[in-house]
Amino acid sequence: MPWGPFARTAVVAALAGCQPGTTRPPFPPAPEAAISEVRLPAGEATRLLAEAFQADSMPMRRVVIQDSWLETNWFDAPTGRRIGRRPIGPNTVRVRAWADPTHPGSSKVTVETVYRPLADPSLSERELDRQVPRDHPVAIKVRAALQDLVKRFGGPPAPVAEPAEAEGGEPQDVAPEDETPDQGEAEDETPEESSP
Repeated sequence: MPWGPFARTAVVAALAGCQPGTTRPPFPPAPEAAISEVRLPAGEATRLLAEAFQADSMPMRRVVIQDSWLETNWFDAPTGRRIGRRPIGPNTVRVRAWADPTHPGSSKVTVETVYRPLADPSLSERELDRQVPRDHPVAIKVRAALQDLVKRFGGPPAPVAEPAEAEGGEPQDVAPEDETPDQGEAEDETPEESSP
């Protein structure tokens, strides 16, 4: 039975609804990923980070400014050369970065540097990704790039000031003026004795 125009429209609409509204990967960053907050809009932080990584011999595969994320090709950590073979071992890595708005004009930048310790067809590719150790050469480059952005553009805004502290270091409890009893008012509130 041929489909009518309504059925075709419904199928097209359903398929369009399944398309994600972003080009970002469908998974979150690795829990051990490097994180920093910088005083830059998310798209600008992504662009500058991509430039820094490329200048440091990390071959970019994809940089999506409007969705604020980037991804390198799999590459050889010591040389920075793209890898054409299956990525296995800690010297073959991929870097991904996500920038998310925090305060106005600031963003949190999360960068993972992953490798695959083995090939296992029973697992998805993402399940094979492992964060490299902190002392891995590429992880050190990633942290240096993040620190450079913070140094150039500033980090997170200063925290909100705490209440004033007394000389002894204890916070002072200050009652609002209308709740502080006045000595004169307290005396006036003493019940008067009635005279016979």
